[in-house]
Amino acid sequence: MQLIHNEMPILGMGTFRLEGDVAYNSVKMALELGYRHIDTAQIYGNETQVGKAIADSGIERSELFITTKVWNAHLNEHSFLDSVRESLDKLQTDYVDLLLIHWPSPENNELMDEYLNELINAKNQKLAKHIGVSNFTINLLEQALKILPASEIFTNQVEVHPYLTNEKLRSYCDSKNIHVTGYMPFAVGKVLKDNLIIEIANSKGVTPAEVVIAWSIANGLSTIPSSTKRANLLTNLAGESLMLSPDEVIAINQLNSNDRQASPEFSPEWDI
Repeated sequence: MQLIHNEMPILGMGTFRLEGDVAYNSVKMALELGYRHIDTAQIYGNETQVGKAIADSGIERSELFITTKVWNAHLNEHSFLDSVRESLDKLQTDYVDLLLIHWPSPENNELMDEYLNELINAKNQKLAKHIGVSNFTINLLEQALKILPASEIFTNQVEVHPYLTNEKLRSYCDSKNIHVTGYMPFAVGKVLKDNLIIEIANSKGVTPAEVVIAWSIANGLSTIPSSTKRANLLTNLAGESLMLSPDEVIAINQLNSNDRQASPEFSPEWDI
């Protein structure tokens, strides 16, 4: 499996919208199939189930890469670190490999200095090996880089898929050597029904999901699709070894229509 920064598997399993036994069973199955990168968040409400699945897997902690994200209500000096410790208790681990600011949208309008300094404190206290951000636009990254160096931002996790290629933001991240992790790679299943992607998949004897994963990786992204089905988890894994031609990658890039799936009311002003 390819690694980012020699540590993070390029393909991970996302757990957004997975709850209760479904979350537990899905993560446990993913680990059995060979996934070693698991992505969760405080707001997903499944850190306990993710932690139990990891514990029950018997896999050495050093073999895993676990990401969680701090929610908007905790982006302040009073509850940030306590919320991280609570996450670690639920995940049954002493540290996460990557701790992210989930949204640049503190509930009480705290300044970025405050919550990014708390993020640094979490790393300094060894609650997280690496730190980063999620859903940060170019403008927000420019603000962040006045507070901490780009070398501290392990990744910016943002929505990226063939219908939302986010190229302007990705180009900016590349210029600052900030790795991009793309979430919702299938656009909630929409791109799996696209005629071009189906055509490419049929020509190679693979699934549309494999084509989308291969496209993400060809664009230099990490990606974290979620699934509850064994067959889908396997095809997602298989996508890492699929090679697309440069022309195929370009053709898929051109499907971009800025069709964003995740844009809650507290979202920043997105780059277009």
